[in-house]
Parts: sequence; structure tokens; C-alpha cells
Amino acid sequence: MRKLLALLALSTLAAEAALAADPRVELKTNRGAIVIELNQAKAPKTVANFLQYVKDGHYNGTVFHRVIDGFMVQGGGFDKDMKQKPTRGTVENEAANGLKNDYGTIAMARTPDPHSASAQFFINVKSNDFLNYREPTPQGYGYTVFGEVVSGMDIVDKIAKVPTANAGPHQNVPPEPVVVESATLMPAK
Repeated sequence: MRKLLALLALSTLAAEAALAADPRVELKTNRGAIVIELNQAKAPKTVANFLQYVKDGHYNGTVFHRVIDGFMVQGGGFDKDMKQKPTRGTVENEAANGLKNDYGTIAMARTPDPHSASAQFFINVKSNDFLNYREPTPQGYGYTVFGEVVSGMDIVDKIAKVPTANAGPHQNVPPEPVVVESATLMPAK
């Protein structure tokens, strides 16, 4: 019995250590590298969802398809030809986690349905308080922040300033694609 309790204590410590070491993902773009640290403790379902897309190679070859200087840069859903990539199911909105849509944070994009996020994400290029959780209503749910840029925010700021135009039904699309060449889980420290 003592051995079992000791093993349970060790596995609990290992699980806590794994959560303490938040994973980092490098987005290598044709404009430079962006490193994002993911917050597993505050957004476990969203981080697991994002990491699965990274492991599946989903983000490789996608573009930042919606770029609005003074607001955010959005990617993860379209290729260079503005063809939408298929996704898995949606993930539960975790915006009530206390994390804010501040400058340099990454959050999940979604439709008006609060629980409709799948693969698309955005990086805030200013603090966007109006995107934060206020209440559990369709208008108040907000957008789930699940990490922050820890390296390469200068690259994100440069992306935010690229010229944009309309592309079919899409607005704010860079005519010269900003491509995520690869998204890679970085080795744990």
C-alpha cells in the first residue's frame, strides 16, 4: 500500500511538473520566427487542441489571412490560395480563465458561437479588452487566450503593418502571403 501511495505521489508530482513547464511552439514564417509559450494550467483544452494541430502539421503552409494593424493578426485556417483547410471538431471556450487579450497574447478565433473555435488563432498587436470574457452569454464569452509570444513579437508587429486588400469574400488579406512555413513543438527546458 505504501508503494502504491508513493507511486501516486510521484505521478502527481510528474503531472504538476509537466504543467509547470509550459510548452513552447515556434512558428517559422517567411518573415521570421515567432515563439509562443502556451498556458496549460489556464487553458488546458485549448492548449491540447492547438498542440494536436501542431503535431498533425496542420499549420505548416497556412497564412496569416487576416491582418489588421492596431488590432491583431489571424492565421491557422487558410493556405496561400485562400483555400480553407479541414479541421477537427471544436473546442470549449475557456475565456473565463483570467487571461486577457493583451498585447502579445495568442487567442483562439471563432464564429459568433462562443464554443466554435477549431484551428484558427490570432495574436493581439494591442490590448483588446473588448475581446475579454465578461459573462457566460453569446455576447460576453470573449475569446480564449491560451499563451503569449515570448520571442519574435517584433516579427508580429512587422506582419501587422503589411499591406492588405480584399481577396474574394475575405478582407484584410496580405496580397503577398505571410506564410507559416512550419509550426514546431520546441524541446522542453
